[in-house]
Amino acid sequence: MNILERPELVDHLAASYALGTLRGGARRRFETLARSSPTLRVAAHVWQERLMSITELQQSETPSANVWKRIENLLATEPRAMAAAVADGGTDLLRRARNWWRAGALAAVTAAVAAVAVTLNLSGELQGTQVQLAQLQSQGRDLVRQNTQLVAQLQAMPEVRYVSVLHDDKATPMMLALFDPKHNTLTLKRMGDFQEGPEKSLQLWAVPPSGAPRSLGVLADQPVLRLTAAEQVVGQSPLFAITLENKGGVPEGTAAQGPLIWKGAVLQTPL
Repeated sequence: MNILERPELVDHLAASYALGTLRGGARRRFETLARSSPTLRVAAHVWQERLMSITELQQSETPSANVWKRIENLLATEPRAMAAAVADGGTDLLRRARNWWRAGALAAVTAAVAAVAVTLNLSGELQGTQVQLAQLQSQGRDLVRQNTQLVAQLQAMPEVRYVSVLHDDKATPMMLALFDPKHNTLTLKRMGDFQEGPEKSLQLWAVPPSGAPRSLGVLADQPVLRLTAAEQVVGQSPLFAITLENKGGVPEGTAAQGPLIWKGAVLQTPL
């Protein structure tokens, strides 16, 4: 079966991979396919961006004693797997450590999601969280506060409508672009180690089917940055391009002066 022909399955696997619940042979098969499939890599990046946006909004909280106890119990049930990971060079152990880090970062958000499920009577869809629900029901006013915080976080959570992976002339991914129409925000994440230098700037262009490209802004020398953009401009541009310009880029309404170094198709994500 070719999973690329089933967008809903691709989206489900990418979400599980980003969350860390896709494990063992299934996770390794996904990583193998993703090495040769830009579609899988983009889907995984989209879900990682969604999950990271939740953790960025979440206030720092110290995990309860119950969280640590559950972690200890789970670790105690897998001594053979942990020993095999160490004997195999530590690869599985590092993967498990990364998954525990993700689980710890999302622990507070998971509790808040369970609280909203109580309010909306969605316990049938969250059977795996019944123990957590019972604990949260006893927290009274704290539960109401968590609900309020989660609603605010969900309202601020970005919606990814368009995605583009910009690559160089050797097809090496160099920049990931995610557009959020809810906030008219274009998030750009560098994927390579390119350095434009102190006298140069990268400038992003939206390339329409016909007519002149439109500048979306000059990119600061940062790993992740955000630009304001209109959905009409992004949605009607089948291609993003990045040129290397003199420091500060070219003015609005002026054609690009420097060489084209990266480009990538603009793809609409499944609704």
